[in-house]
Amino acid sequence: MAIILGVDPGSRITGYGVIQCQGRQQLYLGSGCIRTSGDDLPLKLKQIFDGISEIIRQYQPDEFAIERVFLAKNADSALKLGQARGAAIVAATVANLPVAEYSATQIKSAVVGTGRAKKEQVQHMIQQLLKLPAAPQADAADALGVAVCHYHTNQSLVALSGRATTRTYGRYR
Repeated sequence: MAIILGVDPGSRITGYGVIQCQGRQQLYLGSGCIRTSGDDLPLKLKQIFDGISEIIRQYQPDEFAIERVFLAKNADSALKLGQARGAAIVAATVANLPVAEYSATQIKSAVVGTGRAKKEQVQHMIQQLLKLPAAPQADAADALGVAVCHYHTNQSLVALSGRATTRTYGRYR
């Protein structure tokens, strides 16, 4: 049994999703968004760090997965996204969680079956996979998708190798 925290980072809205995995079953534990305020980037990064730290305290996850930075047309936006990711990753490492990263294409493929899926398709499939009464908000659905992708990747690796392995940076001390 493992609890996975998935994160869809953003400098304005950072989505999070928490699932519990028991065998082949994935159970929804919670999801939502950390909405930053103000124009001061260092303050926004602190809000992301504090928010992820609180979620870690609340749910006590065993693993942490986050979406990789994609190449954006706007370099400033890509830099801010990278910094938001960094704040979330530091919160995970402070809590001694292993960190795994997945591209948007990997996440969409794991959830929908195609790497070119639209946000609405991800929301719908997350609702179906986790048996939710309604589709979660887009950023929360994306974060749940990160957690589901991590679970499926680990299950595939276990099936291929016969033992648990994952592409993580390991536990930090």
